[in-house]
Amino acid sequence: MLSKSRIKHINSLKIKKFRELHRQFIAEGSKLVTELMKNFYQISGIYATREWILENEPLITSGNFIVTEISASDLNRITALTTSSPVLAVVDIPGDSYAFSGFSEGLTLLLDDIKDPGNLGTIIRIADWFGIGQVICSETTVDLYNPKTVQATMGSIARIKVIYCDLVKTLSGIAPGKKIYGTFLDGENIYSQELDQTGVIIIGNESQGISHEVAQFVTDKLLIPGFHAPNNLTGSAESLNASIAAAIICSEFRRR
Repeated sequence: MLSKSRIKHINSLKIKKFRELHRQFIAEGSKLVTELMKNFYQISGIYATREWILENEPLITSGNFIVTEISASDLNRITALTTSSPVLAVVDIPGDSYAFSGFSEGLTLLLDDIKDPGNLGTIIRIADWFGIGQVICSETTVDLYNPKTVQATMGSIARIKVIYCDLVKTLSGIAPGKKIYGTFLDGENIYSQELDQTGVIIIGNESQGISHEVAQFVTDKLLIPGFHAPNNLTGSAESLNASIAAAIICSEFRRR
């Protein structure tokens, strides 16, 4: 059974200021927690049902993790999900989190003011799928350790380096000749353009797109063209969700 103070501490980590104060975040779900366990994250404590503990005993033993058996009702008292999972972990935020040390040699995703935690988590998962190891976020992008963001990564948070920094300052120092791509309504059709495999891909805010301050650094404007059925007289959707756009762009880069 969890103490009231432990429940209060875990629930406080749903709020950004307390995550920053305690340098911890919560992760829920068997897949997500086991991914963090396998990828050497420092886990302060794992709270799980007896069934989950028995199922994952070899992994628990090999990593010498501290696991507390609790009931489903106790999990309901600490979960950030609509329906609790059989396991929740309290995880230490890595000491080098948010530190920018330069662009990677391959592709980099740069996120300009992404506000939705689900979008951020999904984009991180997309980066993982397409082998893009670095995601750079503006300082106004939603917190990486928001429970909804962590959940949406489905474990990819353990493999992708996510950095927060001043985008204008960072792009000002980029090496000459490096391609910087962004999507715009007046851009060139992405399916007919040459795409470099060592550039930066900018994904803009869900409603405003790429900001003027960041757009000035874009060297190649791209457009994801819309299509609609011949019998559709009302046209097509006005825009794409940020994470869907990111998936289409990354797929086209890798297809080349």
